[in-house]
Amino acid sequence: MSNQKIRTRLGVGSPSRSGKGIGRRDFLRSTAAVGAGLVLSPSILGQTGGGKKADDINVALLGAGEQGQVLMNACLKIPGIRFKAVCDIWTAYNQKRVSRMLKKFGHEHNTYTDYQEMLAAEKDLDAVLIATPDFWHAEHTVGCLKAGLHVYCEKEMSNTLEGARRMVNAAKETGKLLQIGHQRRSNPRYIYCFEKLIKEAKLLGQITTINGQWNRSKSACEELAWPKGSDIDEATLNKYGFKSMKQFKNWRWYKGLGGGPIVDLGSHQIDIYSWFLEASPKSVIASGGTDYWKGREWYDNVMAIYEYQTSQGTVRAFYQTITTNSRAGYYEAFMGNEGMLNISEAASSWDGIYREPWVQPAKWEKWVKKGYLKPAAEEQEQEPDTSTAAAVDVRESPPLPKYEMQVKFRDPYHKPHLENFFDAVRGKAKLNCPAEIGYETAVTVLKVNEAVQAGRKLDYKPEEFNPPTAG
Repeated sequence: MSNQKIRTRLGVGSPSRSGKGIGRRDFLRSTAAVGAGLVLSPSILGQTGGGKKADDINVALLGAGEQGQVLMNACLKIPGIRFKAVCDIWTAYNQKRVSRMLKKFGHEHNTYTDYQEMLAAEKDLDAVLIATPDFWHAEHTVGCLKAGLHVYCEKEMSNTLEGARRMVNAAKETGKLLQIGHQRRSNPRYIYCFEKLIKEAKLLGQITTINGQWNRSKSACEELAWPKGSDIDEATLNKYGFKSMKQFKNWRWYKGLGGGPIVDLGSHQIDIYSWFLEASPKSVIASGGTDYWKGREWYDNVMAIYEYQTSQGTVRAFYQTITTNSRAGYYEAFMGNEGMLNISEAASSWDGIYREPWVQPAKWEKWVKKGYLKPAAEEQEQEPDTSTAAAVDVRESPPLPKYEMQVKFRDPYHKPHLENFFDAVRGKAKLNCPAEIGYETAVTVLKVNEAVQAGRKLDYKPEEFNPPTAG
């Protein structure tokens, strides 16, 4: 399509009803509606007045706690993002701290306690970043979508499937974009591993097993305190669903507010299981309990085993999260009959792809030459001899030949996912984790809590992964 045709389709350069050129917000509405995958030329993106670019995006931050600040910090590294509003009920700390930071970076904005007041007052917003506690996600997301705004909502999509369904339906009804914050979906290393190593090169062979974990030390899981003199008044706490300041600060440990550790931590990684396998699980069995931390409503550890049925066969996937020991941190290991992929968002020396000793090096050399991977330094010095059965003593579990991934990533973890969202708002990309995918992950993860309570294996029905349409 020529630039002139695109300009005509979007109305860029043509008089509006007011006799002026298309406004910035109208421009963004038009580009988002054109469709995913459209790349606009620089000449079009520059059409605006008043020193503002047409593709600048005005954003509000709803929820300015720890996660909200993580998103804000990543956005400050992304060109064309302008914070116009901050909303948080902890005015004496969260709101004040974030507002001070935004002013330092030249973002003139207003502050609010109530999100409805913000939506009523702010008339030039394009998108909202939601990082409030999980039990608020559905109401906040639906409200912002119906106000005509695109939404980036942190995971878990909701702590209830009913809430998640409302979010999916609101996105469909309004036609607005809804990105769920499973940020690994936009991580260049994960995309590379899925598209290049697993799908194209098929270096793992038939995937049969997955192991994953997120272990945290005792010190990282202590109850959170807060600065003296910064308490939220009781009436405000109660209005927004909290019984006390202690509960407000530690909401993740309370049922009805959060979803427990499998939601807080596990959902990030279990989402990758389904993505890389291109399948939803058939069943899950899980065990967990409040074995160490007393007085908490959610269990402090959980171990789950999923069963997937893929085009290649059955895959059993184990996941563990504990809150008393940090051994090995967090990672995902995909094991096939020809190789293993070990990867973590926090890249470590263990990350890499490992060839089973019986697989001849020549089979992988093709992909080395193509630049997809390279032998690790120690493997370049000496290649183990696997030409005879005697060369491998299975009882000794010889170290697997290791290869390094040929892609580096050093940006803040959330930055690529936010960039994908903003590019989709501009009409230049498809969302990497739209509402439908977020819903599938919520179904997959929340059933673990049911399995812990039931004490037995629970099956998934295929229709569970498709939210019913409101009607």
